[in-house]
Amino acid sequence: MKAFLSSLVFLQVVGSSVAVYKQWIPNTNFENAVNWDQNRVPCAKDAILFGSSKIVSVFVQASHSLTDMYLPLNGEFIMAPGAGFAAFDGNYSPGCETASEITFKSTDNYEWYDPTMWHAATSLENLDLGKYIFLVDEERVPCQYDDVIFQPETSFRVNINSELAIQLKSISVMGQNFTSDSALAEYMQSSSAKLQFHGQGTLRLSHTRCPDKSGCECGNSASHERICAALLQNSRNKCPMVTCKDAIKPTGHCCEICGAIITLTYSADFDIEVYRDRIFHTFLNLPRNKGIQMAMSKMKKLQTPLRIVPRGLDSIIQIVLIDNKTGPYAGTHAEQLANDILKDITDHGKFFGIVTANLQVATGSNWSAQGISSHLGTMITGIVIGILLVLLFLGITHFLYKNDALRSLSSLHLSSLWNRRRDQEDFGTTEEGFDNPMFDTPCNPSVLANRHSVEGTQEEMGGRDSRLYYINPLYDETELSV
Repeated sequence: MKAFLSSLVFLQVVGSSVAVYKQWIPNTNFENAVNWDQNRVPCAKDAILFGSSKIVSVFVQASHSLTDMYLPLNGEFIMAPGAGFAAFDGNYSPGCETASEITFKSTDNYEWYDPTMWHAATSLENLDLGKYIFLVDEERVPCQYDDVIFQPETSFRVNINSELAIQLKSISVMGQNFTSDSALAEYMQSSSAKLQFHGQGTLRLSHTRCPDKSGCECGNSASHERICAALLQNSRNKCPMVTCKDAIKPTGHCCEICGAIITLTYSADFDIEVYRDRIFHTFLNLPRNKGIQMAMSKMKKLQTPLRIVPRGLDSIIQIVLIDNKTGPYAGTHAEQLANDILKDITDHGKFFGIVTANLQVATGSNWSAQGISSHLGTMITGIVIGILLVLLFLGITHFLYKNDALRSLSSLHLSSLWNRRRDQEDFGTTEEGFDNPMFDTPCNPSVLANRHSVEGTQEEMGGRDSRLYYINPLYDETELSV
């Protein structure tokens, strides 16, 4: 126990310094082959075309010889030291023997809200090393406490059109870091900024980290539909096919996945960075879990008592696990890790401020859901057993009736039983029958989790005084009259 508490203190120190950096991916550099309609950098013999109506900001990293270049009416070229353009002197590089027209493509279709346009990492060093983190789609777009970076020595153009102000911690453009609204507002009035950012959107900076140790929401839930539309615009508005029979959809994600979702409720002692480090150092860092990715974040979740009547939005911690398995094995590795995490919560969850944990799993061959709660485990087991016994009893009764095993008794006893029941009704007595554990029994919402989405809500059930009647073939009046 002493060793465990010591590691907990260490993790608290480490977790307090974690931040998230989001880096814009595309650029409009002259030397970027993607920006040209022939997917190559112009040669000396080429005629270079910039559409006259195009608005561009182009960073030039090197010196280029050219034959012809048609410039836009509204644009800028940012030259690196030693970069520039010179008239073609007759010398050309191999592969540039033939002259042709090459056109700079439009860059107006790059959307701020497109998750595919961003990389995310926990440090600037990890950004440089390509150690990116996995996030649900809403959080791939910069969140309200993120540091946003447009790489130095690159030009860009991004559509920030939005009815809502875009909230950030800070933003860095061309190597200049902005942490206050006043400094950023002044830059946004410059000619370069007007070429780099277009649309009727507004950027707002807080220069503060998340103040809540249990985590802060990303703040992009109101833009969920726009984020998903931008994500799917290049795939005919269809999500990638998954091999799970009943795939699951995390809150904040646009498409269903194969893998696992763990949903945590927590107390005031919970620290999201401490627990994230706990999972990383205890599980994800192990060689056997290589290939598994995890996204952990605070979300708003529709919580209901017994999943019947909505009582409002509560915060939960969502842990999403996916793996690199395919076919019938898709999600199976993530499922194994999720079960290991649940066992660890059972043993140590109270030390991290975890109150309950709910698990949803979808793999290539099955779907399952289970939960951990400190109060309802025994009751749930009893309910399940009771339901199985009732179903077994009804099945046996139906089998016997179909095979005339019960019909032979009707001629001897049913008439007298029917008359006795009518006599009882005349005296005001009523047989209530047996208690059915499928009705009027509290249910655990973590066990009856929606199979397709962690955001699903159950339809409202009827009142407790309602009754359910059905025709019993054992009391067929037609047969009794024979």
